[in-house]
Amino acid sequence: MAAIGLKSHIWNNNLKSIILLVLYPVILMGIVWACAAVVGALTGGPHNGFPAHFAGTIIYDFWPLIVTICVIWFTAAWFFHTRMIRQLAHSHPVTRQQEPELYNLLENLSIAAGIPTPKLEIIESHARNAFASGIDQKTYTVTVTRGLMNSLAKDELEAVLAHELTHIINRDVRLLIVTVIFTGMIGFAAQLMWSSIRYGFIFRGGGGNKRGGGIIVILAIAAVLWIGYMATLFMRFALSRRREYMADAGAVELTKNPSAMMRALLRISGRDQIPGTTQDIAQMCIENHKAFLGVFATHPPIDKRIAAIAAVTGEDIPDSTSLPPVGRGQGFAADNHDHANAQNPWLTRTRGGRKKTPWG
Repeated sequence: MAAIGLKSHIWNNNLKSIILLVLYPVILMGIVWACAAVVGALTGGPHNGFPAHFAGTIIYDFWPLIVTICVIWFTAAWFFHTRMIRQLAHSHPVTRQQEPELYNLLENLSIAAGIPTPKLEIIESHARNAFASGIDQKTYTVTVTRGLMNSLAKDELEAVLAHELTHIINRDVRLLIVTVIFTGMIGFAAQLMWSSIRYGFIFRGGGGNKRGGGIIVILAIAAVLWIGYMATLFMRFALSRRREYMADAGAVELTKNPSAMMRALLRISGRDQIPGTTQDIAQMCIENHKAFLGVFATHPPIDKRIAAIAAVTGEDIPDSTSLPPVGRGQGFAADNHDHANAQNPWLTRTRGGRKKTPWG
């Protein structure tokens, strides 16, 4: 881990978080300036410099309001981001009484890492994935899917939990949460503007030169907002994918079981997409094989991550075609359900200890 530069990685994450927080009001003012300049250009003025002068006047008059909006947005997101993430992921919190085996695994790993045990949440989905979220010790949370619990052996699930704990230790989760907050407001404004266009122009129809001119102004503002939104998205996807290599290494260091980490990645590969979630959640997950816009990958390829673990530890890469079956997620038929339960304690426990099949 020392050779990989763990302390530098944590320091860089903290620095990037601060820079994003400082830049956000500046970028928002730039977007407002561009929108005002477009309005000035389309409405005309007494001289050629009118659009820039008009935009400068708007920024000068309204910069306190812009800064106040930024502060309110970040304050609200800071205090309610856990609820926001839960809504986006469709997860629910669980306690030790509801998921004792899973909770004990997470607690033992946290003790070994020397950190307080994060909260635990579950997504009721067939997908095989997990992610960590939060900004401080009070809000750090590890979320896993039911499909992951159903499909991984105990040591493999332990490796995944260790991977997510490493993201917390390395401050990756804090940086990702800041970027989610960073893009959220601009994306909301862009979608609001697009809704106004659809409602005002498509559903109500055009009508009159004055109305047509207003639609042109709104379209131009919407275009500026979407350009700004895409720019902030590109900033998010430019975040180093090295964080996943670091988390894999941290998981191996915590569990002393590189084979389990490699087997877990093999079982997750290609089965990671959680239905109904957004790119914000996908970027935080242990795996996201779908690239943003088909171009920008948020995670390194699974085979490269496994090769890196094998190269550092000297372990042989497991054969993906001969992994031992774990449960119904690995092809067990319905009439073998009881046998699967006996082999894997993660299969059927849900809230309140109530038994439930992965389909029900």
